[in-house]
Amino acid sequence: MWGLCLRISDLMIKSVVTVQPDASVYDVVKLLNQNRIGCLVIVRGDNQIVGIVTERDLLERVLEKCRDPRKTIISEVMSKQVMTGTPDMDLLEAARLMFKLKVKKLPITDDGRLVGILTVTDIARAASVDEKTVQLVEELSNMHAY
Repeated sequence: MWGLCLRISDLMIKSVVTVQPDASVYDVVKLLNQNRIGCLVIVRGDNQIVGIVTERDLLERVLEKCRDPRKTIISEVMSKQVMTGTPDMDLLEAARLMFKLKVKKLPITDDGRLVGILTVTDIARAASVDEKTVQLVEELSNMHAY
């Protein structure tokens, strides 16, 4: 079985792109595009997670509602219930959690502070699948919810 002994701390992306809750949706969209990512974690203070926003959230809560992205604050449209993992979780445990929650990105916290993020793409890489499959998973994971 692949990577059962791998810890999330070995796989997670440690440089997570974040924004403060008072950022405008317009600024968030610019960050998403600049970094070519599908979600941003919203933090306050010492990397305390207060929310997460995905492309899907922006489509449903801003575009579909015809809200002005320059006047809409991200805290008004972010998902406030953020499920997280921990760095000491093993790969299988994290993958099962993500499957159960139906999420493609799992923020990782240590003592309540954001320390990384795990994506479906990271799991595919850890599974030692070929590069073409990893690329496909990456493209698919940027299509919908976190």
